[in-house]
Amino acid sequence: MEQASCLLKFADYGLGGETPPLRAKMLLICPGIHEIELTECFLNGIIENWEEQQQLGELLIFPTQEYPAYSSFQIYNFIQQNTPKSAIIIISFSAGVVGAIGAALTWQHFGGTVKGFIAIDGWGVPLVANFPIYRISHDYFTHWSSALLGSGNESFYADPAVEHLELWRSPQTTKGWWNHETSTGLKTATPTTATLFIQNILKSSLLI
Repeated sequence: MEQASCLLKFADYGLGGETPPLRAKMLLICPGIHEIELTECFLNGIIENWEEQQQLGELLIFPTQEYPAYSSFQIYNFIQQNTPKSAIIIISFSAGVVGAIGAALTWQHFGGTVKGFIAIDGWGVPLVANFPIYRISHDYFTHWSSALLGSGNESFYADPAVEHLELWRSPQTTKGWWNHETSTGLKTATPTTATLFIQNILKSSLLI
């Protein structure tokens, strides 16, 4: 994928340039340890053809080029500085899952609201909380083994498997299975893409 195809209008989403007014909800992106361009690709993959349908809250990226992706302390400070009164929805990836879950639990402990927590390839990270948690994995083994430490409310895994960074770079082309319960309580798996899974979770979280 050419880098140019991953460009996003940062100013439109509060990622650079003029920051929009603080809104009732904030979508916080906590990347892993990788090039920042991959995060641009990820956002382009989940927001393209969707921004007209939903009103996102303020969208911010934790600056992993300045602070460790796995630092709960720094992520929590970042939340405090940027959204002292907002409910947050968090999307985290890889090492960012380590820092983000600690920050989310701390934020909630001190009275903040976490509307949803999406962990992408957070292999080996225990995810247990009383707010909604969703796991996304790049292959079935990661999905299965991660579930031992908390499967979350719903989950998605790529099938066929993709590379770890490919999942973050191209969620819109990552096909797989959405694991969830039906209205009758039966567990089922529905074919979809990582992007559609994430969009469904965000829509649900924004309406809660």
